[in-house]
Amino acid sequence: MIAISSEKNLVSVSVIGEFTLADYKDFEQHVLHGLEFEGGVNVLLDLRDMVRYTLDVAWEEIKFSREHRYDFRKIAVVTSDEWMVWLAWLNRLFVDAEVQVFDEPGIALEWLVGNIE
Repeated sequence: MIAISSEKNLVSVSVIGEFTLADYKDFEQHVLHGLEFEGGVNVLLDLRDMVRYTLDVAWEEIKFSREHRYDFRKIAVVTSDEWMVWLAWLNRLFVDAEVQVFDEPGIALEWLVGNIE
């Protein structure tokens, strides 16, 4: 399950439990809406409460990221799971965006809106 909010060019996503393909498709729609009206998006992805994700989500993420390689500005991933940290860094191969991993969502949000480097 996910909770999504969008404001201007920022899409914030919190994953709770299992991250399914239907959840990812919902995320995609928010990103596409942001691209249509803002021209580029920043993403705050909070994975602290994610238990697992399905294989089809991983495949869809690769496809979507490649299709929108230049549409992401910054991506902040909030997690303490070392596997997710590794995957976040691997995702940098598919998007032309700044990708950072954070332990705290507040610091991640500050980085996304430009208050910290």
